Amino acid sequence: MLRVIKRWRVSHWPIRYKFVSLLLISMIVPALGLGSLVGWAVDRIIERQVNENTLQLISQVNQTLEFYADNMQNVTYLIAFNPEMKAFLDRASSRNDYEMRQFLQGITTLYPEIAGILVVNEYGDYISNEMYSRSSQPLTNEWWYREAVKNKGIFKMIGHPIGRNVISHAHYTNAEVVSAVRAILDPETQKVKGVVLIDLKLRVIAEAAKNIRLGKWGYLLVMDEQGKSIYTPSRSILTAVPLRWIKGNSGAFSKSINGQHIQFIYQRSPFTNWTTIGVFPSDESALEVKEIHFYIVSFIFFVSFIAIGASYYLSFSLSRPISQLTAFMKRAQAGDLTVRYHDNRMDEIGVLGRSFNHMLDQMQRFITLAEWRERQRWEAELRGWQAQIKPHFLYNTLDTIQWMARKKGADDVAELVNALARLFRIGLSQGKDMILLDEEVEHIKSYLRIQKVRYRDKLNYTFDIPEHLRQFYVLKLLLQPIVENAIYHGIKQRRGPGHIWIQVREHDGVMYIRVKDDGIGMPRDRLEELRKGLAIDFTSGDQEGRMKKVKGYGMVNVQARLQLTFGPSYRLHIDSEEGKGTTVTIVHPIITHLP
Repeated sequence: MLRVIKRWRVSHWPIRYKFVSLLLISMIVPALGLGSLVGWAVDRIIERQVNENTLQLISQVNQTLEFYADNMQNVTYLIAFNPEMKAFLDRASSRNDYEMRQFLQGITTLYPEIAGILVVNEYGDYISNEMYSRSSQPLTNEWWYREAVKNKGIFKMIGHPIGRNVISHAHYTNAEVVSAVRAILDPETQKVKGVVLIDLKLRVIAEAAKNIRLGKWGYLLVMDEQGKSIYTPSRSILTAVPLRWIKGNSGAFSKSINGQHIQFIYQRSPFTNWTTIGVFPSDESALEVKEIHFYIVSFIFFVSFIAIGASYYLSFSLSRPISQLTAFMKRAQAGDLTVRYHDNRMDEIGVLGRSFNHMLDQMQRFITLAEWRERQRWEAELRGWQAQIKPHFLYNTLDTIQWMARKKGADDVAELVNALARLFRIGLSQGKDMILLDEEVEHIKSYLRIQKVRYRDKLNYTFDIPEHLRQFYVLKLLLQPIVENAIYHGIKQRRGPGHIWIQVREHDGVMYIRVKDDGIGMPRDRLEELRKGLAIDFTSGDQEGRMKKVKGYGMVNVQARLQLTFGPSYRLHIDSEEGKGTTVTIVHPIITHLP
């Protein structure tokens, strides 16, 4: 045990190991410390920014809701000051009901967000432009009337009109409107003279809230002061948030719901007493953090890689001369009489020098001879491989693998190998540039079979090709770049399974080949950029430099081959709509036989 401990002392380590340890400690440890510190700081900053940004969005929604509520409050003031309405509230015989209804109709025209206005005096009489009583029961007994009276002239939002004895000509459901009330008081006696009931269309609240995006599926919901839902989107996981979760006028908290960690950020409006709540998964709020963590980890790995490489290189460059000289000395001491040494030094360097000089001539000759033999051997092996790597050898090898796979019952492997063999065979095509459409279809089917193994049910495809068109000739490898784009930039990015349709039609002596997918499509600016790249006239000169700068190089390359082979009339047409898919149409001449 004591001998093992002495062996692992630092003083007994070779110089190479000491240099490696020193460089690794001096480079990797600071990188780890810096990465951990930056990661911790980023976590705190991103979390604070997400909460602040979400609160700003909620504040904007609350301002919009307060704007509509303020408009409704102003409408109640207009009604209270109208002379005809004053006569109606006082039950004066001189009032003009037609003019009052026209007055209310004008208000709803001026404020289209108002679904209806109902004015009830203290005697139970009412007047409205859109609403009427369901029965003969006096409206002064309604809960909303009593709520307005209790607030003594203060405007109040009372939520959805559930259980009231009022119906609208427009037949709005209770879920489609929210109501507000205000009692009209006698300015001298402060006696309630009547109540104004206003219905606000819920769609204005929905439009204000649904335009706010919180991550991929986060949303906003609005609750009243009693915890009842005012607005909840259809895709929500919660219809309402318990009031016991909400403390104060604004804040944030998180809960685990159905096994998912959900973040809640809320803010109460002092004017409406409604609370707007942002709901989104916590992992989405950390997407930026995860990305930064990825860069930090990548940086640490990069620094570690550089540190390891540099330490080994430096230690090797320092220890190698000593190791080499030591090795030469041992060979001389072993009896190699071909070494030459002409120095009379008797110290250790002299011994190493004499050993090096004695070994130099013989070593140089051996190295030269070994290099020549090694070069000859590699050249011979290279020529052998070049002679063996022929297309028929590749096909025979793939056929052998397919036969072995079927023999062992691995039919899926055999099918994949068969598709790869067909892909190579048709892709090489003995150097031909033009092949039958049927062969091109078989080539793309083999490609899709290989991709199907990877994507399984996510990738589906359909071919719609008349039999008589399959015997026409087309450019080789015409479809693969377009189908590849459809898979990687369309089907792969969408949620759920996708589909690719390949259709060929003939019209006026021209063949139209369409590749359509139902992937995520392209935004308008990306589509215009790609169309601009395809607008290059490839027949006017060397456009290689411009082609490399254009995005969608595969499709631009197909267009260049079409135009350089058949002329500028034959090209690609691309149509795409974001969220619905992309269609690429190839305009190709009809070629019945090759010259």
